[in-house]
Amino acid sequence: MSIFEIVMLVAFGSAWPFSIYRSWKSRSSRGKSIVFLWIILAGYMAGVTHKLVYNYDRVIFLYIINFTMVAVDIVLYYYNSFTEIKQCGEAVTETDSFNQ
Repeated sequence: MSIFEIVMLVAFGSAWPFSIYRSWKSRSSRGKSIVFLWIILAGYMAGVTHKLVYNYDRVIFLYIINFTMVAVDIVLYYYNSFTEIKQCGEAVTETDSFNQ
């Protein structure tokens, strides 16, 4: 177990609750990069895999917590994107019926 690995995971992990909160409150996917989120998720998955295969210790729980928070942010991204698309479709439908 490395103190530097723990500090890194805590530092990165402290940003995710703010990102999740912002996604939840704004109800928007704007300003988010889904590619970035998937890359970060893959990185945390690699960390979990490394801990399981080569160096199992308690730090794995920090990887799992961070992985979970990124996964929640990804779900919110897709939910917000779907909602935005649905709202745009409803706005177009209302506009078209108004013009007829």
